[in-house]
Amino acid sequence: MPVVLSALVVMAAGCQRGESGDGSGERPTVNTERGDSSMLLRAGDLGSNWHEDDARTGQPPWPWEQDSCPNYQSSDYPATSHRRTAVQRYYRMSDGSSPAHHVVETYEPGWAERNVDDVRRVLLRCASYVALGSQVSFDVVDPHYLEGAGMLIRGRIAHADTPSTVTYVVMLRRGDTVSTVRLPDPGSRAAVDSVAARAVARLG
Repeated sequence: MPVVLSALVVMAAGCQRGESGDGSGERPTVNTERGDSSMLLRAGDLGSNWHEDDARTGQPPWPWEQDSCPNYQSSDYPATSHRRTAVQRYYRMSDGSSPAHHVVETYEPGWAERNVDDVRRVLLRCASYVALGSQVSFDVVDPHYLEGAGMLIRGRIAHADTPSTVTYVVMLRRGDTVSTVRLPDPGSRAAVDSVAARAVARLG
């Protein structure tokens, strides 16, 4: 489980598959075109020790796929089949620790808002579950983040014999565009807010 049990995940199946590139169970996105990369964060937006990881390419999966969650069925989340464009970028720390990931998607008119509803549904159905012997959970830290522009979610993977892995996920919507940033716990809410503000600015 690439991202989930390694470090960043929207947790367990979603981000994890984004890392692995395994498309099994994904809703079709064959008609999705590459989006505008100028809306993606640059490595410097995350901090001085971050670098863009150009080795990872390919069609971005929906950031909230959770195939390891027993209550997750991709057919319950129709918005992904209405994506028009999607673009992604991975980031790595100089010390090789947990990566970060940013996806920007544009949807057909009206479907970005429905995508947000789909995300809320995932967070309810997959709020806590076991994957590969670890407990995966999500908490909505702020459902009206940045004055209602998005949501702030904390993901946690509790391991039996090692410290828990914590990831923050910032989801922003502006019109028909959705921006999703997942970031290893930087140690403070202020650091998360700073990255989120930069992601908002990138949307123009």
